[in-house]
Amino acid sequence: LELGGLRLLTDPTFDPGGSTYEDPPVTVRKLTDPAVAAEQIGRIDAVMLSHDEHSDNLDHSGRRLLPRAALVLTTPSGAQRLGDNALGIEPGQQHRVAAAKGPGVTVSGVEARHGPPGTEAVTGPVTGFLIQPDAPAAAAVYISGDTVDLAAVERLAARARIAVALLHLGAARFPAFGDTLLSFDAASAVRAARALAPATIVALHAEGWEHFSQGRDDVECAFSAAGLAERLLWPR
Repeated sequence: LELGGLRLLTDPTFDPGGSTYEDPPVTVRKLTDPAVAAEQIGRIDAVMLSHDEHSDNLDHSGRRLLPRAALVLTTPSGAQRLGDNALGIEPGQQHRVAAAKGPGVTVSGVEARHGPPGTEAVTGPVTGFLIQPDAPAAAAVYISGDTVDLAAVERLAARARIAVALLHLGAARFPAFGDTLLSFDAASAVRAARALAPATIVALHAEGWEHFSQGRDDVECAFSAAGLAERLLWPR
């Protein structure tokens, strides 16, 4: 993201397709190469890391990239594990990121839950981010992180003017957890889009990993059926 004179990177994963990660009781498999190599990213002012514990949000190459950023904002427990340039942020807590050329941004932590109530002990804490450029009348950017907490999205939409919402989709599931949904499915994304209207919805976290049970076709069909296709952006 280029915002407020800053270059911000979200959950970095740059390992090659075919990589596997053992995280008992599950094995996580990456299916495709990254669209852009880590070496091509260029300057990174800050990383918005929803959580550090899962490889589809921070893989080996992404972890090696973190020291290139001046700041990594993540969960408090994640910041303790990462150390160095990592800073924990709680829901509602704000942190200003200054820019050498530009107004900079103020980042707020946003509630997120990586599964239904009661799964936190297994999935660990996650955070979303609200990024507000420090410029007059500038609307905010929302990054959901891995969450299924629609109520938190609705509360955020009621208090913030959001121009762009980056939603983690994919309907993540693992056989070890049955039919438990660990990230937004297409129907949840539609509900979030309605709550966040008229924000542009950017679809993330829905391609390239074996545990994503829904992909682009599912999301686009759901948005078309809801009459919201013109608000959905799918990065190339």
